[in-house]
Amino acid sequence: MVTLLEESTILVEQEGPLATITINRQESLNALNPDVLQGLIIELGRLASNPELRVVIITGRGPKAFVAGADIRSMSQLGPRPLADYVELGQRAMRMIETFPVPVLAAVNGFALGGGLELALACDIIVCGESAKVGQPEVNLGIIPGFGGTQRLIQRCGIGAARRLCYTGDLVGANEALALGIADKVFPDAQLMEEVVKMATTIASKAPLAVKGAKRVINQAHESLLLSGLRLEVEEFNRLFATADREEGMVAFLQKREAKFAGR
Repeated sequence: MVTLLEESTILVEQEGPLATITINRQESLNALNPDVLQGLIIELGRLASNPELRVVIITGRGPKAFVAGADIRSMSQLGPRPLADYVELGQRAMRMIETFPVPVLAAVNGFALGGGLELALACDIIVCGESAKVGQPEVNLGIIPGFGGTQRLIQRCGIGAARRLCYTGDLVGANEALALGIADKVFPDAQLMEEVVKMATTIASKAPLAVKGAKRVINQAHESLLLSGLRLEVEEFNRLFATADREEGMVAFLQKREAKFAGR
């Protein structure tokens, strides 16, 4: 077993062919900041070189959140160049998960909002605890998803549901996420990790080259369309970040009040 120091934003444990990555910012509901994103990239790179590895599980520390979103307080202070770097870093982390050589399972405990849902969508299989809530609420901040949510939602649940979630910012529960095709399985919260480990163990018992080959072929089916869509998403995110509505949306969020958007 390999375990990182407790104060790390990313905890990694490996038992034989299974590795578990835990986002460890419980006090911030595991919000994605640059340290978390960089930590994911580093640890996935390290795990990729392990010939024994068959499956990776990603989850969040504590019962409240898988990942409650991006770190809005720190993001709201970024200028154009640091913001572009942050979005590129997030996109790179999600692509690394999506193209990781072995299957990656998301064990969604609690909130998976904004960047948290985008993190789950980059995984091969999404398993939710029954109290999980997922959504893309970025429109409430005057922006759009920036880590691939618009594109991967379409792949997961179709254009209609993607439009509704991105236009309204609605949060949906685990059972609705299952009905929409966002979640693949839902289990009682207390059984979530046990069931995800059971599924991972089943996958790990199969022919590893065949599993890797299946992942490569499935990913390839929509690759060119996905990549062009991801680029457009980044461009639009950066454009919207420069608007007065974005500033109002983030200030209102931090002040815990309703935003007053002016369309500029």
